[in-house]
Amino acid sequence: MLSTIAVEKLRIGMYVHLEGGWLSHPFPRSAFLIGSDEQLATLRGLGLKQVRWSPDKSELPAEACADAAAKAAGAEPATEAAAPAAPPEPDPVQLERRRALEAQRATVQRCERQYGEAARHWREATAVLGTRPDAALKCSTALAEGMLTELLGDCDIAIRLVNGAGGDRAAAHALNVSVMSMLIGRTLKLPQADLLDLGVGALMHDIGKFDLPERLRHAEDGFTAAETSGYRDHVAKGLVQGRRLGLSPGALAVLAQHHEHADGTGFPLRLTGEKMTQPARIVAIVNRYDNLCNPPARVHPLTPHEAVSMLFAQGRNRFDAQVLSAFIRMMGVYPAGSLVQLTDDRYAMVVGVNSSRPLKPRVLVHDPKVPRSEALLLNLEEQPEIGIRRSLVAAKLPPATLEYLDPRPRVAYYFEALAPTSPRPETAA
Repeated sequence: MLSTIAVEKLRIGMYVHLEGGWLSHPFPRSAFLIGSDEQLATLRGLGLKQVRWSPDKSELPAEACADAAAKAAGAEPATEAAAPAAPPEPDPVQLERRRALEAQRATVQRCERQYGEAARHWREATAVLGTRPDAALKCSTALAEGMLTELLGDCDIAIRLVNGAGGDRAAAHALNVSVMSMLIGRTLKLPQADLLDLGVGALMHDIGKFDLPERLRHAEDGFTAAETSGYRDHVAKGLVQGRRLGLSPGALAVLAQHHEHADGTGFPLRLTGEKMTQPARIVAIVNRYDNLCNPPARVHPLTPHEAVSMLFAQGRNRFDAQVLSAFIRMMGVYPAGSLVQLTDDRYAMVVGVNSSRPLKPRVLVHDPKVPRSEALLLNLEEQPEIGIRRSLVAAKLPPATLEYLDPRPRVAYYFEALAPTSPRPETAA
C-alpha cells in the first residue's frame, strides 16, 4: 500500500516511488530504496513537496514505519521521537562533489529540454505541411535559426548524447542530421546564410516520405525493384513539398541531393561531387551515418565507432573528402554513444564530445561503488594519464556493466555550449 509523505520527512531505508520518467529525476529507477544521505539530498533538491512511499517495502524499524505513516497522514506518532541531533559539519569534498553533481544534472536536463522542444517544433512544422505550408516554413526556419544562435557563439560546442524523441524515429533522424550537419558547417566556416539553408534543408530533407506508404519509408535489403523505386521517390516528392513551402534554393538543393554521392553512385540523378552544393554534401554524409547507427527495426545497427570506421573505409571515394575529414575530426574516433574500455581497464560510455578536441571526450564510467544516479562524468581532457583503449559492442560488456551504463537502443544527439577553456594540444588516446 502506498502512502504520501513530505519530502523533508524522508529517511534512509524508505522505499519511494517517483512520478515521471528518466527526464524528471536523475535516478536510474523511479521506485527504489533510499540508501544514502546523498540520495536524500538529491530527492530534496528535486523541488518536490511530497512523494509516495511503500511502508511494507521499506527497511525501517516497525515503530519508525508506523510513526512515518502517522506523520504523513497528519496524526501524532505512536511514540514521541527524540529531538534530532545536530547534523555534523559538511565535508568540503562531499560539498564540492554535490555541487558538481547538481551542475551536471542541470546541464543534462537543459540539453534534454532543448532537444525535446526542438522535436516538438519539428513535429509542429511537419504536421501542417499539407494544410499550412507557410506555417511549416515559419516553424522550421525559426527552429534552424534558434539552433544557429547557439552554434555561432565563441564557445566550444559539445555533441551531447540525449535520450531521443520518445520513440519518434522521424523526429530523431531529422534532429540528428540537422545537429551534426550544422556543426560540420560551423567547422568548415560556412557563411551564415548557407548555414541557415543547411539547417532548414537538414530538418526537412525527408519530408517527401510523408507521401509514401509506411512500408516504403526506409530502404531495406529485401526490397524489390519496384519497392526500391517507390522508396527513392521520396526525393522528388520532397522537392514538391519544399517548393510548396517556399524553401530557399539552398535548402531545396539539400532535399534534392541528400542521397547523391561524390562519385556519381547516388540517386536520383547520379550527380558527382562538383555538381552538388556543399550543404548537400554535408547532409549526404551525416544522413548515411545516422542511418547506420539508427536503421529500421529489422536491420542490425552499428555502434557509432563502427559507423565512423565504415564511413572512413568505404566512403573516401563515395563522399566529399573535405567534408568527410571534417566529420571524422568533429565526431572523433569514439563518438558520443560509443561503449569503450579505458586504458585503466574500466568500462565507460562516451556521453559528450568537444567538437574542437574530440580525442578526449567525457565518459560515464562504471563504478560499482557509486550509484549510477550519483556518478560524475569523467572529462578525459582533464585526465592526461587516461585514454580510451578500444571500442566495444554491448554484447561484450559484463551484464552488471551493461545495466549500469544503460546504453539506449537508438543514438540521439544535441549540442551544448562549453565554458571557455585554455587551448590544449590533441594527443592520441
